[in-house]
This record gives sequence, C-alpha cells and structure tokens, in this order.
Amino acid sequence: MNRWIPALLKAALVISIVLPGTASNRVQGVETSAPWIGTWSASPSITDDAGFNNQTLRQIVRTSIGGTSARIHLSNLFGSEPLVIGEARIARGAPGQQTVPGSDRAVTFGGQPNVTIAVGASVVSDPVAFEVPALSDIAISLYLPVRTAPRSTGHVDGLQDIYIAAGDVAADPAFTGGSTFSPGGQSYYFLTNLDVMSPAATGAVVTFGASITDGLKSSVNGNHRWPNRLAIRLQQAGMTVGVLNQGISGNDFFTNNAGQAGLKRFGRDVLRQPGANWVVISDDAINDLNTDKPSTAARLIGALRQLIERAHRANIKVICSTLTPFAATGPVEAARQDINAFILSSTSGCDAVLDQAKAVSDPANPANLLPAYNSGDDLHPNEAGLQAIADAMDLNALTAGPPVQVP
Repeated sequence: MNRWIPALLKAALVISIVLPGTASNRVQGVETSAPWIGTWSASPSITDDAGFNNQTLRQIVRTSIGGTSARIHLSNLFGSEPLVIGEARIARGAPGQQTVPGSDRAVTFGGQPNVTIAVGASVVSDPVAFEVPALSDIAISLYLPVRTAPRSTGHVDGLQDIYIAAGDVAADPAFTGGSTFSPGGQSYYFLTNLDVMSPAATGAVVTFGASITDGLKSSVNGNHRWPNRLAIRLQQAGMTVGVLNQGISGNDFFTNNAGQAGLKRFGRDVLRQPGANWVVISDDAINDLNTDKPSTAARLIGALRQLIERAHRANIKVICSTLTPFAATGPVEAARQDINAFILSSTSGCDAVLDQAKAVSDPANPANLLPAYNSGDDLHPNEAGLQAIADAMDLNALTAGPPVQVP
C-alpha cells in the first residue's frame, strides 16, 4: 500500500488553513518585525489536467522584489478531494528545469515536511531562511505522492514552462528524469503566492484584470507582461514595491466563465494579498463589453464604484485603468468611452489613473489599437504595447498616504 494513503485517510498529516499575513514571522527561531510582502502571485481558477500521481512538479516564478526569507501559498480552492503535498522545496532557478546547486531549501508546514490541504482550503508555509533576489527566477518543487483529482486548482495561461518527473526529486538540482509539462497554456498548479520579508518594502501593488493583465500575447518564459515590466521600472527607480499579477484571461466582473467573477474574487485576490497597499483595476470590464450581450456603461461604472469602495475600506489605494480599444463600434464603443470618461473624472473616487487607452490607442482612430501595438487580434496589445502600458504608470501613484475619500 502507498505509505501516504493511511496518512490521508486518518488525517495524520497537518491540515492548515491560514489567511495571508497571519502566519508567524519566526524564521529559524528568531522573531522579526519585518512584514510579509508578496513578490509573485497567480490568481487561482480551474485547470484542465488529468491529475498527478507519485510525481514532482517544478514550477518557476519570476519575483518582483527581493527579501531575506520566503514563504509559499498553496491552494486546493477548486479541488474535489484533499490534496496531499509530500514534500516542498524552494531554490534559485537555473536554465530550464535545473536549480542553482546549494540554493535548495526545505519548505515546511506547521513544522512538518508534508501537509494535506482540505477541499476548498489553502495553506501558507512556514517561513524559510532563503535569500530571494529581485527580478529573478525561483523554482518551487512539489512532490505529489497520492493521486490528485483531475481539474486542479491552478492558473491557466501562466506562460511559463513547468516541469514534471516521476517520484520524489524535489531536492534534486538536475531534476533527474524531468521533462517539460505545459498543457493548458503553461498552467501553474496549486501554487498561488510567493512572499518575502523585506524591511525596505513599502507594500505591494495588485494588478487586477483579465487577459491584458495576464499578458496573454506575450512570449512564453519571457516575463514580458506589463506587470513584469512595471516591476522593472520600480526597481530602476529604487522603489521596493511588490507587483502581484491577479489577471485571469477571459475574466469579467459578473460571470464565472473564466475564473470566479471579478466582483466575487476581488476580496481574495486583492484585499487579502500580503502587503497590498495599491490595486490597479484593469481590463475585466472589456470582457463585459466585448460579448454578445454587452453590459451597459452604467452597470460597469457601478461595479467600479463598488470595487473602489471595498478597496478604500481596506485602506488600499485604487489606480483605475481606462479601457483599451478593441475595434468596437456603435453603442459598445460609446459605452467604453463613457466608462473611460468616468475614470478620468474628478468624482470617480480613483486615487490615480493608469491611462492604458491613451498609451496604446491609435490617435488617428481611437477605437483601435495603434498598429505598432496590435498583436493581430485588435484586442490584445503585443509586447511593445504591454511595455507602453507599464511606461504609462505614474510611479508617484505608488506612494504612501491614505486613499481618496469621495462622498
């Protein structure tokens, strides 16, 4: 019998549900007052895998800020069975599936090397004394000893190759026997966050949206999404601000067609992100307009007002993004313009504006993307366009101070 089965059936493994920011800051027996700040994240939804069994996944994430210690978040939010993690490791990424020799560290959960995550639950690991560089690749390896249910919790369209190997090779720098595993747009599985301790950090900005935020038309393994480019700008400006990408391709405010509806997931994916001081509300509304049954401008403005109010109640400043063009005509284009006019108005309640529309529109035809920024589908900016969006962010918006309060 698989030695993990009795542990699963008898619940002998540690079962832990921890909200972000609530885990102890004790690292190797030393308490620190440094806050946890997110350096990488991916919003969870349902993946399209067949399940895993006695296999190790090695997943690569790109950091925004660095830190002196790390912790990871794992999720079984959409799972249909308990999820058993037999071993977890963290290491500096090297080319492909390899890690930097000597950098590997064990990740524990409540002091144990393994954990079972209940259906609908998530877990935050213990802190790990591990130097995390800014703008670098970190490899997180998970050994899955017991067959997992198909259609896991994860992030589709992660645009990053991950790797799979038979057995437990989580601690092996070479990942012996491993191969690329990239169905479903290079999805992530179970892993949702990497946090760091960084006394220099002033907080994290959450980029909340759909496929443009998710970087859909950017290159695999390139880290050329506009939030990645924003992280580079912040580092170059000497600002230690984490950038957390909470984009889901196809997401919108009102339906669960691609991930949970934006209005529903906002609490988890924005308000409870570690160290979140700012949110950029980006492109979800485009998918509410670019459909057979488009929402009205009034309904979408109402949704924006709701999110702004919720963020302000959580003391999170809101940077509203104008909606980029998608070659719409008639009432749909008129609604996009009405929404953008609201965002740019002095009564919106936004603390700042990221004018994505201005950054990527064709001045001669504002209902369309500038040809140099068009990926070819008239909807998604290409990598040059994503860079233009990142360049349009006023970094002064990512400074301390209370949110704007509009009656």
